[in-house]
Amino acid sequence: MSNERNNPLESPTVLIIDDHDLVGASLVMSLRAEGEQAIHRSAPSARGVVDSAARIGTGLAVLDLDLGRDAAGTFIDGVRLIPALRGAGWRVLVLSGSADAARIGSALAAGGYVWVSKNAPFPVLLTAIRDARAGRPAMPAAQRDRLIELYRRHEAERAEIAAKLGRLTPREREVLDQLAAGKRAQAIADQFVVSLPTVRTQVRAVLGKLDVGSQLEAVALYRRTG
Repeated sequence: MSNERNNPLESPTVLIIDDHDLVGASLVMSLRAEGEQAIHRSAPSARGVVDSAARIGTGLAVLDLDLGRDAAGTFIDGVRLIPALRGAGWRVLVLSGSADAARIGSALAAGGYVWVSKNAPFPVLLTAIRDARAGRPAMPAAQRDRLIELYRRHEAERAEIAAKLGRLTPREREVLDQLAAGKRAQAIADQFVVSLPTVRTQVRAVLGKLDVGSQLEAVALYRRTG
């Protein structure tokens, strides 16, 4: 049997998953002082987080949505970890330093129990952890529903934009990409070794397929896809 099972502190009621050691250590110390079995795990990789949680047991996972990058430089998205943690039996309290409502809503829609701002005062954070650990409602239902609805509207909008972009030919997509990079029509013509009227025709085609009235609107729409 591994050490993770042998040590009682490795069978926690609260698992802190955060790439910031100071945050994790502070939460663990405070929770242990209250009698909770708490432990901190950083995020060496997405798979590493899930495997570690599965070995430890079940309880409340306090999950930072932004977990930095793994050794290969790949961004570790906490939202994508939630279904696996839930499947392993963990209740998930979502932490985020971002105020992006759609992203927070995506975490709740994925199975997060509650969201707490990482910038909240420390006592507020501890109270939320205690409430979530006990299964008590730790955020207003109306707020939760609003965040999830914002996420769903955001995803519907992204799908609509993606469908419009899918109408573009590969060259029209390249032209739009260059417009988004701040290039003017003449510079695009020079880059692709075509005439200026050809580029202007392609730009008009882009505007028509995206159903917008100007290059600025086309670029703004394009950038909203991320």
